[in-house]
Amino acid sequence: MRVKSRARNVSPQKDEPFVDATPPDSTPSGPASTAMADNIDREPITPATPVPPPRRRKNWLLRILAVLVLGPVIVIGLWMAIALNWSYSTGDRAGYIQKFSHKGWLCKTWEGELAMSPIPGSAPEIFPFSVRDESVARELQGAMGKRVALTYNEHRGIPTSCFGETNYFVSNVRVIDEGTQQQQTTPTSPLPPTTTTNPAPAPR
Repeated sequence: MRVKSRARNVSPQKDEPFVDATPPDSTPSGPASTAMADNIDREPITPATPVPPPRRRKNWLLRILAVLVLGPVIVIGLWMAIALNWSYSTGDRAGYIQKFSHKGWLCKTWEGELAMSPIPGSAPEIFPFSVRDESVARELQGAMGKRVALTYNEHRGIPTSCFGETNYFVSNVRVIDEGTQQQQTTPTSPLPPTTTTNPAPAPR
């Protein structure tokens, strides 16, 4: 019974008018709407990132490395050029070629030994020498076993042995005439003494 009395007391509400809350369509029609749609579909353009300037520190490191690598090479090249073109001494040596060979692991050079005996009967003195010219090397090969005179130039301070194992570089070879040398060195033998025979006395 109480429920029915409450239902009777509630008065029915009047119908309120329906209000549309959606805003009116504000999108323009025509070419303007097409242009706006195209702009929306396109990806946004990002500005290009600025390229950082080159670092000066790297340039200085490259310069230091170039100086450390190229500096010693230039100094050694100048040193070799001066040592090979400037001769400390020049002279001649005479004797017999005792040894002459073409040897070396990486740098092949002509090396030889000249046996010099200033006094006959004494132990020969060995003069080691090197040859840079191929024509001089061929002349020395043809003069093996002969008495020769060598013209040499002494170069000191060469930083490598690729040009020769010694400081004496032979530039000229001259074969000494053996016949003339023997005539000068062999003494003339004295003539045998003449014996006079006395005539026998006549018989008496």
